[in-house]
Amino acid sequence: MAQPDDMKNWATSRLGRLPIVQAGIARSAEGFVATALARRVRDGRPFYSTSANGQVLALCGQDPAFLSLMLEADQIHADGMPMVTYSRWFAKVPLPERVATTDLVHAVAERAEAAGVTFYFLGASEEVNLRAVEAMQRKFPRLVFAGRRNGYFKPDEEDAVIAQVNAAKPDILWIGLGVPLEQRFVSRNRDRLDVGIIKTSGGLFDFLSGKNSRAPGWMQAAGLEWAYRAWLEPRRLAMRYLTTNPLAIGALIRHSN
Repeated sequence: MAQPDDMKNWATSRLGRLPIVQAGIARSAEGFVATALARRVRDGRPFYSTSANGQVLALCGQDPAFLSLMLEADQIHADGMPMVTYSRWFAKVPLPERVATTDLVHAVAERAEAAGVTFYFLGASEEVNLRAVEAMQRKFPRLVFAGRRNGYFKPDEEDAVIAQVNAAKPDILWIGLGVPLEQRFVSRNRDRLDVGIIKTSGGLFDFLSGKNSRAPGWMQAAGLEWAYRAWLEPRRLAMRYLTTNPLAIGALIRHSN
């Protein structure tokens, strides 16, 4: 298992303006659990892990403020197969694999279950959040949830949300508020959160709950999961992908090494 604090020192590859960690799912999961356990006995800021995909790369190019938010993270995973493929062709050190949060959460849960590391799910609707927690507890019966809360709260309720999370004292806080709301939330509240690790999670809870389905394995491997999602939700996603994918490809070409 990775030693505490190792994750901050892991090597990265610069892809589309962002330092992407050169770590796969297993190593990342081990690092999460080791770091979470270490944070129990030591004060300090929570370790902050986020992820990048085509939408994120496009936003980083369009919005310097959002790029700054992403660079606040201690760790950025490649949650997009095109990033991994590009790194294999052009980066000095290619990424070992895609680290989709929907895969990472299971790898972390398996190790957390054995180590006694606790989770908190923050985000999505009340029904989706509850179903996501129930699905994880069915799959990992010994996994402890310190708490959960839906992501529908007003700005003047944010202090109460932070207090609720802190009262639960989870080891790992999974935040699924969507991009860029979750990055802004972490930026505002990181120093107020009494947790070991913060992991932004996008639409993770929608997948865990069964609300959304993942693409077949061959489409994931080919980097076509975006197309599958656009087919399922054409009104919401088709135009977004048509506009963000070219920007993301351009960012990879011009701002990687």
